[in-house]
Amino acid sequence: MDFLKRQGTAAGIAMMLVGVLLFAVNDTLGKWLLGTYTVGQLVLVRSISGLCVMAPFIHRAGPAAFLTAPRPGLQFLRVVFSTLETSLFFWALADLPLAEVMTYYMAGPIYVTALSPFLLGERVGWRRWSAVLVGFGGVVLALHPSPDSLSLGAACALAGSFCYACFMVATRKLAGVPGTVLMTYQLLAALAFGAVLVLAQGWSPPGATDLVLMLFLGVGSLAGNLSVNHALRLGAASVVVPYQYTMILWGILFGYIFFGEVIDGLTLAGAAIIIAAGMFIFLREEKLRKEK
Repeated sequence: MDFLKRQGTAAGIAMMLVGVLLFAVNDTLGKWLLGTYTVGQLVLVRSISGLCVMAPFIHRAGPAAFLTAPRPGLQFLRVVFSTLETSLFFWALADLPLAEVMTYYMAGPIYVTALSPFLLGERVGWRRWSAVLVGFGGVVLALHPSPDSLSLGAACALAGSFCYACFMVATRKLAGVPGTVLMTYQLLAALAFGAVLVLAQGWSPPGATDLVLMLFLGVGSLAGNLSVNHALRLGAASVVVPYQYTMILWGILFGYIFFGEVIDGLTLAGAAIIIAAGMFIFLREEKLRKEK
């Protein structure tokens, strides 16, 4: 049994690393495509691709699963936050280094902890509040605010990471809703918003290669989510979840290789603090959950 448990844990870690790598590749492709195409175009094609992949699952779920889905108001808020965080992420990528945007988004779980007493009614003790404050300090350090560093891209990254946290809170409150329903509504909302942006910004006809890469944005995102979900089934969350922070390492590597980006010391220090605070919060929550 110990051998099987170790095998499951190793497989879970491997799946988490694969999922994170898929997300990093997706983000790198998005940044590269933004050199030619608009955010609206990427969001639209990405959503179409995702819906095509989801089509068999949507058919299997049937209309009743969508028509009887509970808490429609909260469902609507969730897809609004999801659409905003995706679009703001792309807008930030157009202006900031890849790893820097990823750093801001890695602070999402810290925001969730800060919001949970007010939106989820959860009690947060002084240890986690201290980690939240330290994590916010890491965000400020990574931002290293000055007249030169404050930009539209930084504002988009910060707003997007906050929307991402609100999206996670809403998802937690809708834990009983089937994943197919949540993902389908999420993709449909992004499709509608992407179409509006395309009407406003225009459409640049992509070549065959670029179209394939755009379509991969949807497939890669779904594959990354499936890998992460499978990792959590194979291994204990306290073991596999910390590997999500390899995202920043991929961001630094891919940003340097493909875009010649070099992250400064303050951003790296801020990223290290955010990771440490996020790890502490997660492990503390795991400990409290086991004590219940």
